Amino acid sequence: MSDSPIRPPLGALAMALAAIVSIQAGAALAKTLFPLVGAPGTVALRLGLGTLMLLAWLRPWRQWPARRDWRVLCIYGVALAAMNSLFYLALRSVPLGMAVALEFTGPLTVAILGSRRPLDLLWAALALAGLLGLLPLGDQAAAIDPLGAACALGAGLCWALYIVYGQRAGAAHGLGSVALGSTLAAVLVVPVGAAHAGAALLSPTVLPLGLAVALLSTALPYTLEMAALARLPARTFGILQSLGPACATLAGLLVLGERPTLAQGVAIAAVVAASAGAAAGRSR
Repeated sequence: MSDSPIRPPLGALAMALAAIVSIQAGAALAKTLFPLVGAPGTVALRLGLGTLMLLAWLRPWRQWPARRDWRVLCIYGVALAAMNSLFYLALRSVPLGMAVALEFTGPLTVAILGSRRPLDLLWAALALAGLLGLLPLGDQAAAIDPLGAACALGAGLCWALYIVYGQRAGAAHGLGSVALGSTLAAVLVVPVGAAHAGAALLSPTVLPLGLAVALLSTALPYTLEMAALARLPARTFGILQSLGPACATLAGLLVLGERPTLAQGVAIAAVVAASAGAAAGRSR
């Protein structure tokens, strides 16, 4: 009998990669909506329409959470709302690939803090080097908007909270927590987006694009990720997820014409490598 490790099924790998591509394509498409409805309006479309899709699919009312579970669900929903809002605010002035790399420091920090291996210190140092290469410091100050970079880092912090409390909500309520958390987030952001953009949200030009953003950024990747997670080791899935900043850079280049400098490309690559290294050491 061979001692070689079992290879992950190609179909599951393809679904995980398709989810990454879908999310970043949705983010690139969302940025094209900013001139029409602004960042708040785009967040409202994504979470509002995406939540309706999730509710229709997951039907969380079939297993209503207990009263003790609502505190965690509320924090999860607030983190989701803040994460999306800050990320889209960052996209107003920061290229997509750079914003995703800065935001990725959130889950990367969770992964590193959750491990006790000395090697993770190396990944932390590599991530810090990449982060310093992306922040508006020194010669980069004129090239990168400080407020946009701060919003991306804030989105990363909210992403970390989203992971921590999402795990707790999922343990208590299963997949229905995704729909309930998204509903709470939509309740927070949709009124703000509607006040900002008004009737433009429902215009024949904007609404189809909003549906596409909601599908690509929420409904489709969540479906693909859950299907992939059922068939992939967590370590493999985490390594694949680390390709997010690189995929975002490519989407920004192809859809938005955003071309990073050589230094920014190296910094993004450092974040990707650190994320992959940290994920490779996690067994759960």
